[in-house]
Amino acid sequence: MLVDSETIAHRALAQALEELGLSLTLEEAFALFRGNTTAQSVAIIEERLGRPLAEDFFPVWREQLYELFRQAPVQPIRGVVEALDSLTIPTCVVSNGTLRKMRTTLGVTGLLPRFEGRLFSADMGIAGKPRPDLFLAAAKALGAAPGRTVVIEDSPAGVEGAVAAGMAVLGYAGEDYTSPEELKAAGARVFLEMRELPALLGCGSGFSRDSSKSRD
Repeated sequence: MLVDSETIAHRALAQALEELGLSLTLEEAFALFRGNTTAQSVAIIEERLGRPLAEDFFPVWREQLYELFRQAPVQPIRGVVEALDSLTIPTCVVSNGTLRKMRTTLGVTGLLPRFEGRLFSADMGIAGKPRPDLFLAAAKALGAAPGRTVVIEDSPAGVEGAVAAGMAVLGYAGEDYTSPEELKAAGARVFLEMRELPALLGCGSGFSRDSSKSRD
């Protein structure tokens, strides 16, 4: 969890779906689509619409979204830059979002250089969350044992995937759209402020420190 892109993205998606005749509140969009792969979101939309979604819907919507990220602009999660500055362990980003989305949001916020070459996305042909495959692929690439890897997540699907991969999970619930109860129920140790992260990953936290994976 690095950038505050969720509200921008889900508001834009709800507006695009409104044009197709599917009316959703921002809260409903979060509940239905947050943390999904594109394929998962397409299946949900088609079921609700009762008809196939145009093949170019998501490609066109993404182009509009990336421009919104630049115009808004998208911001880092409060406290995350300071937290990253304090870490001395290897880090990477694991996301169900596309690599282009990851590079766009991280680029706009200035965080991309910190993770260059260590971005892992479901569009790499690896099963996304809540499957463990993407987390395991990232750990293997970094030479980190799953049991000594900590994942920072803000969605139940992500927590489920990390737990299935045999990794410890810190659930960030510091934003309005996150549910501490859901993250805890999925198996995460919940925290509310990014400034807490270095201490949580430090000695005595109960977490191992081979590598730390953050969701974008």
